[in-house]
Formats: sequence, C-alpha cells, structure tokens
Amino acid sequence: MTAHAAEPTPAVPPMPERNPKALREAIAEHAPQLLADFDEHWKWAVADAYDISTVPAFMARWWGQYAIARDPRLDAHVTDLEQRAAESTDITEARTLLEEASNIRHQVRRLEPGQ
Repeated sequence: MTAHAAEPTPAVPPMPERNPKALREAIAEHAPQLLADFDEHWKWAVADAYDISTVPAFMARWWGQYAIARDPRLDAHVTDLEQRAAESTDITEARTLLEEASNIRHQVRRLEPGQ
C-alpha cells in the first residue's frame, strides 16, 4: 500500500496596498470571478457619480470581499455557513451561522496590506 502525500495547500496571496488600483489588480489576478462586479460597482458608485467621498465605503466592502475570495478554504467556509443558514428551519441555528459568517467578514476587513 502506497502512502500518498497530501495535496499541497495553495498559498493565500497577501493583501495588496490599500487603494482601488492595487485592489483591482489583486482581484484580477487572484479572484477574477469578482472583477465584473467590482468594476460595475466602481462605475456607478464612484466614476459615474463623480464622487470620491464614496471610495472609503467602496474599499471597505471590496477589501473584505477580496480577503475572503483569495482564500478558497475561507470562501467555501463562509459560503457554507450562509447556505446552511438559508436552509435552516431553526431560527437560533440560522442566527448562529450568520453571526459566524458576519464575524469572519468583519475580521478580514481589519487585514493590513501584506497580510
């Protein structure tokens, strides 16, 4: 019987510099499934609005989205929590699952560039 080495865990890319251009480049490279939504949101929330005051809120949202999406295991875990909550018939269980997903989303927003 031959032992098989475990599949290597792909490295989670570091967080980019905290600016829209660097975040967009990181999304394009490591989480391209988010890119169309990122660009669309940027267009209506910042570019078409001619309002740079919306950039901090935009960055907060997409910083967290990317932080989760760049890590396939974390992304799958958060998706699983939210799916289980949506399917649960027990309000207490659903609340607990959504609180865990929410806590993860809040934690990743505190990540710094390079982490």
